[in-house]
Amino acid sequence: MLSVGDNTASRGGGAVSDTGGEVQTYTVRLELVDEPGELLGALQPIAEAGGNLLSIYHERGNLTPRGHIPVEVDLSCAPARFETIVESLREAGVNVIQAGSERYDEELVVILVGHLVDTDLSDTLRQVESCADASLTDLSLSAPRGSDDTSSARLRLKTRSGTNGKALDKLREIAADKELQVVEPLTEASQ
Repeated sequence: MLSVGDNTASRGGGAVSDTGGEVQTYTVRLELVDEPGELLGALQPIAEAGGNLLSIYHERGNLTPRGHIPVEVDLSCAPARFETIVESLREAGVNVIQAGSERYDEELVVILVGHLVDTDLSDTLRQVESCADASLTDLSLSAPRGSDDTSSARLRLKTRSGTNGKALDKLREIAADKELQVVEPLTEASQ
């Protein structure tokens, strides 16, 4: 059973955590697969890291571009615990779209070419999102000769400010492992 304890005590009107620091409220936006237990699996790392759940908004009727369910969790904790909570979520395989004031505010559009279906496009996307601090916002797949032949996919990724290079490096590495080609975006220097 999931239990999230209230780790706060009121002192003179201000909430103070059991670690002695001020408690702050944070919002974490997640993307979950529509399968039994996924929401519980996403809430467990929050509880284990000392977060106090305030509200959960589970948008079951609204799907992300990848067909997953967006979930918004409001929680409170000491600022020192918040990074631990976010890291625990990521380690548990939960796709964190936004954490606190951290936003994915840059965009990267690339094209992958090769045997995307045979090399498991879903796995490729999971690797990019989990290792490159990127979130897939749009996917367009073209397989004119069927899934057994070469196909192409246009990926639109949102990345944290200043991390496009890291995301592109990770994408190159994954593509090399799967023998895919990456058509990279034009940079300002090459235009």
